[in-house]
Amino acid sequence: MAGAEANAFLTATELKSRGHTVGILHGEATGRGESGWRETFSQCFALNNGHSSETTRAAIEGFRPDVVYVHKLADLAVIEALVGSNRPLVRMVHDHDLYCMRSYKYNPFTRQICKRAASAYCVFPCGATLARNRDGGLPFRWVSYLAKKKELRLNRQFQRMVVATRYMRDELVRNHFDRDKIEIHVPVPRALETPRQSSFNNRNLILYTGQIIRGKGVDVLLESLAQVRVPFECIIFGEGSHRPYCVELCRKLGLNDRVQLKGFVPREELDQQYGDGSVAVMSSVWPEPFGSAGLEGMRYGLPVVAFDAGGISEWLIDSHNGFLVPWMDRAGFAARVEQLLRNKALGKQMGERGRKLLTQKYTFTRYIDGLEKMFENVVLEARSQTHK
Repeated sequence: MAGAEANAFLTATELKSRGHTVGILHGEATGRGESGWRETFSQCFALNNGHSSETTRAAIEGFRPDVVYVHKLADLAVIEALVGSNRPLVRMVHDHDLYCMRSYKYNPFTRQICKRAASAYCVFPCGATLARNRDGGLPFRWVSYLAKKKELRLNRQFQRMVVATRYMRDELVRNHFDRDKIEIHVPVPRALETPRQSSFNNRNLILYTGQIIRGKGVDVLLESLAQVRVPFECIIFGEGSHRPYCVELCRKLGLNDRVQLKGFVPREELDQQYGDGSVAVMSSVWPEPFGSAGLEGMRYGLPVVAFDAGGISEWLIDSHNGFLVPWMDRAGFAARVEQLLRNKALGKQMGERGRKLLTQKYTFTRYIDGLEKMFENVVLEARSQTHK
């Protein structure tokens, strides 16, 4: 399951275990793990192509939810039907899809981070109306600016928006959402609640986990590692469209004997490699909404080195549990990695602080407790409005 899908499933499963009844209105089935979904959700309503608004209204009428929790939804007909239902609506904003026509608040050509609200600027000069088509067929697809404006207008009528960071809250406020209706609840996977400990052995192992796409900056990571002057190994776990470019760049930089791009591996191998790690790195140059991959390193007591992009600075505190490097500063990134490889005592100290931060602030239980309380408040507010 992808991030948003997994989050919705795990959240619903936990809420069910706490005595809540959960149903789901969903898109096209994937055929993977459907039995688990049917076991969790007491009722499942499949959206039909061309009849999504009718299906939505029927689902609301049949299930009669106290509150509707929305994830990754761009179908305007469904959103309109939800708004028209007069049910309390809450939306989890996982990423930048809602207010960015490119979906990532980052110009793929200049690699500059966008700090504007959605506006006519998105049409020209940004040119975001023409986006890459990842669904096959033509290489590009048309994105309607008017449809995006309508989507934003409808979502502003929700009773709550849920984000993982202050950075994401500020992006919503920039796009004219009510700050008082935005709550921060960090969707931490339950697996992170079982901390491990790295050995910090002499391998000088650097670990990257995540997609290999241009915004994740793996090419910038490689250019940074080429400046590290002490022996090291680096393993890059993940796949993506930018991998062939990074493989060739690795060869050009003379890093083939020190860097491995291993793709996706079983959890057991990931655990073993993290157990030998000395540094976890995040090289994202697009503005990460949160950057949960960094928490994986913290789970093993590793210090994290990352660029200051998006919401990363809210869990990576510079010189406390790692180093926050100015955006795209390759020399600075290399210097911080090298510093941690040379000074394992410092790395262990930072890693322990990170693990303590993880166990105190970022837990699945804390996340669900916060959501549950928010849902209760939203329902009470709706009932008080009805009785006025």
